[in-house]
Amino acid sequence: MLQEISLIKKILFLIAPLLFVLLLLFPQWLDPQNPVIAYTAGIAVLMAIWWMTEVIPLAVTALLPVALFPLLGIMNGKAVAETYFNHLIFLFIGGFLIALAMEKWHLHRRIALRLLLWIGLSPARILLGFMFTSAFLSMWISNTATTMMMVPILLSIIAKIEEVNNTTQTRKMEKGLLLGIAYAASIGGIATLIGTPPNLSFVRIFKIYFPQAPDISFALWLVFALPLSAVLLLITYIYLYNVFFKNVTNDFNMGKKIVETEYHSLGKMSYEERWVLFLFVSLALLWLFRRPVNLGFVHLHGWSELFANPKWITDGNIAIAIGILLFLIPAKNTRKSTFLMDWHTAERIPWGIILLFGGGFALASGFKESGLSQFIGQELTGLQNLHPILIVLIIVITITFLTELTSNTATVETFLPILAAMSVAVRVNPLFLMIPATIAASFAFMLPVATPPNAIVFGSKKLTINDMVKTGFWLNIIGISILTLTAYFYMSWIFDINLNDFPLWAK
Repeated sequence: MLQEISLIKKILFLIAPLLFVLLLLFPQWLDPQNPVIAYTAGIAVLMAIWWMTEVIPLAVTALLPVALFPLLGIMNGKAVAETYFNHLIFLFIGGFLIALAMEKWHLHRRIALRLLLWIGLSPARILLGFMFTSAFLSMWISNTATTMMMVPILLSIIAKIEEVNNTTQTRKMEKGLLLGIAYAASIGGIATLIGTPPNLSFVRIFKIYFPQAPDISFALWLVFALPLSAVLLLITYIYLYNVFFKNVTNDFNMGKKIVETEYHSLGKMSYEERWVLFLFVSLALLWLFRRPVNLGFVHLHGWSELFANPKWITDGNIAIAIGILLFLIPAKNTRKSTFLMDWHTAERIPWGIILLFGGGFALASGFKESGLSQFIGQELTGLQNLHPILIVLIIVITITFLTELTSNTATVETFLPILAAMSVAVRVNPLFLMIPATIAASFAFMLPVATPPNAIVFGSKKLTINDMVKTGFWLNIIGISILTLTAYFYMSWIFDINLNDFPLWAK
């Protein structure tokens, strides 16, 4: 069986360059006027297949845009290189520094044991606890920051479980928990306007195109999106439990007495643990209260408003600032380290995953700069003779699978203006097309480069691309189905959308 899989991977690995060359030789298949669109599509196909086969290192595939984009006239070489390092990459680095500091001083072990006692020791409770916590946090702070906080805690719990149970027995459970955190972070983000950047992009673009339209308030979005998020979270929980936990439950052993004994054996918190915990909590609070929140009935000011240019401050800046402090605060246990963090420990940051993530940014930029995203969007304008629910279904499918390879924010920024114009052309309420498209951009569950949460859990090195593709594909299908039905039956009611009546504010 392993040889068969290996052969399939090798065949796919060789087919990918052939498809790439065909699109280079026959660019007119896509757009005769703009061959760069076909070149970008060819690189996207090449990278997607090579990422899925893992025949060569993922980070090497991620570097293809650096080599190919300038040669094929897609992007300037300097511009491509700059996409590999941005504020999200620095958020990654800062978050990993905190995680490594927790591990260095064994704080992660204390937190893990405490959480196990609080959540409960059955696999079902552990999965539910981590998914609920991740989804709730992602409603208020970035899903990247949420995942970055949750993964080191989970990994320490997994390590503790493996001490008591057979490693083979818990491997599937480990994968399910990691995927549960990533998926829950993405799902939780759709529940509020501030939960994920595409939601804010929608509000801004919608107001630009339809200034006379009623405002989309924080409360109105919450009434619509929170039930959708909750239903999808519950279905995802049931799905992951049945895939990864069903056969583990009966043999699973994690006695409460063992955990209590282990927890008490840790003794009092050390000086270093207290400092790392303080910085960890500070980072979470700074992320949580950075931006202002308008709840409709009350406005909460963000601490970034105390500065002259609050929009210049990002989650990445905060993560790096806290990460630097780790190198400045002295440690009392000088046998282990002079400061809370040392560079020898910091070298364990998964730089290959950071390159992988950068490759995703570069590919997303290529889609936008070449016009490939706009080309795909314009192809959808031929749907005007279809029933509105079929139009929504096609839009949701397109964006869901496109955002597996592109930035969800870039995808939304590209598609929403096209859908705004398209809705006027086909005489359909713009909200009916634009809101599902916005939410679909957060439904990328298959590839590590699709979203930061996916990249972070993949960075744990506990998952393979195949694990993510097989699980994420069916979750994509579930998400597409639920979103389409919700848009037709529930969203129309919440936003007062009458498909037989084109609103005055959109004329």
